[in-house]
Amino acid sequence: MHDRSFVPRGAASFHVSYDGPPKDYYFLLLPKLTLLAFTSALEPLRIANQITNRELYRWYVMTEDDGSVLCSCGVKITPDTDLKDVPRTGSAFVCAGIEPSETVSQRTINWISRQRAFGCKVGGICTGAFALARAGLLKNKRFTLHWENQPAFKELFLELEPSENLYENDEGLLTCGGGSAATDMMLNIIERDHGKELAMIVADMCLHSRSDNRAAPQRSAYASALGSRNPRLIAAIEFMNEHLEDPVEMGDVAKHINISRRQLERLFNRYLSDTPAQFYLELRITRAHALLNETNMTVGQIAVATGFTSSSQLSQRFRKRFGKSPSTYRKSWTN
Repeated sequence: MHDRSFVPRGAASFHVSYDGPPKDYYFLLLPKLTLLAFTSALEPLRIANQITNRELYRWYVMTEDDGSVLCSCGVKITPDTDLKDVPRTGSAFVCAGIEPSETVSQRTINWISRQRAFGCKVGGICTGAFALARAGLLKNKRFTLHWENQPAFKELFLELEPSENLYENDEGLLTCGGGSAATDMMLNIIERDHGKELAMIVADMCLHSRSDNRAAPQRSAYASALGSRNPRLIAAIEFMNEHLEDPVEMGDVAKHINISRRQLERLFNRYLSDTPAQFYLELRITRAHALLNETNMTVGQIAVATGFTSSSQLSQRFRKRFGKSPSTYRKSWTN
């Protein structure tokens, strides 16, 4: 598994004064992983080797059974090996993607636990945190995963609270939200190992506008998303998002941002062409849709988690939005 070159040829060059051994990274690819997140983590290592003409890093790809793995986009990846114990000096990343709660096997969970017990550092990319949580690695740790999958994660692991940051590093436990956040995480590693200048050049080679701040949020601010810079509108939406399970009245939303109910109505109409109540309902239905897709929660449990008084009330609203009842939608999606 070690008899190949990790130093490709390239035009750009940069000198580093380093004569130590390369650092090894092992990527465990779970079914339906996100290809973008995986390659965004791997490519900075390749580029660092290429522009320095040194074997600073080595990388290996693993799957559960040594067979090819299908990414969420349909691309197949052939691994270097099946699950192997990682040297204590190495680091491993669990790379996952869609349906993260269903693509983690007991064998993978056991492997993660064993590596951690042997002193190997194991992290997660995109939705890899689902596997890390099931292996017991995230208790009392700071971690993150892709924002789209956080609602389902919180319902499955009630005692764990992911951050909304691009990436996290809690005493060597590395996690990121996927996508280009994986690049930011690896650039941080390169800077730590070989200095900021090399990290900057690798970022330039990736044509990547680097975020030096791990605490940068995964999603653009509500102001950007809504095309508005109105702080009261943003505050109102944030307040709604914080109360999806325990819905509040629109009067309470208005009171929270220190305006009248009528002013709140005008605010949403002006910027979103919608009423506050309808926008709030859409947030809750969207959360229900996410939980239906990514968890095994019953419709009744999802109704409670999204602030509906009953399964029938959720079903009525869901059918109006998606044209099918939650149970029918789940069956058709599964098939």
